[in-house]
Amino acid sequence: MTTPHLTDLLDRYATLRDTILGLEAERDQLGAELKAALLDGETVQTDLYRAELRTSTTVEYPLDHFRACFGDAATLEVATIDRKKADRLATAGDLNAETLANLAVKKTRAQSLVLTQVRA
Repeated sequence: MTTPHLTDLLDRYATLRDTILGLEAERDQLGAELKAALLDGETVQTDLYRAELRTSTTVEYPLDHFRACFGDAATLEVATIDRKKADRLATAGDLNAETLANLAVKKTRAQSLVLTQVRA
C-alpha cells in the first residue's frame, strides 16, 4: 500500500517534470525563432545578454587521402583517423603537420545560440 507521503512526492515530481518539459519546449521554440532571426542578419541584445550564433565544426581526415599522403603504417597507427591521434603524431614530427592541415575536412555540426553577459 502506498503511503500518502509517497503519493505527495509522486504528485510533486510529476508536476515539476511537466513544468520542466513545458519550459524546455518554450525555450526550444524561442531559440529556434532567435536563430532564424540571427541567420537573417538581425542582431538582438537586452541589458544583460547579447545573442549570437556560433558554429561548431568537426575535423575529419578522409582515409584514402590520408593513406596516400602518409602510408599504411601511419594509417594503421591512427586506426580510424582519430583527429587527436593524428594531431599528436604531427606534433611529434611523425607526420607532416602542413600536409595534415591541408588534408583536413571541416564539417559543420550545429549552430548554437549563445548568450553572453553584457558589461555595463
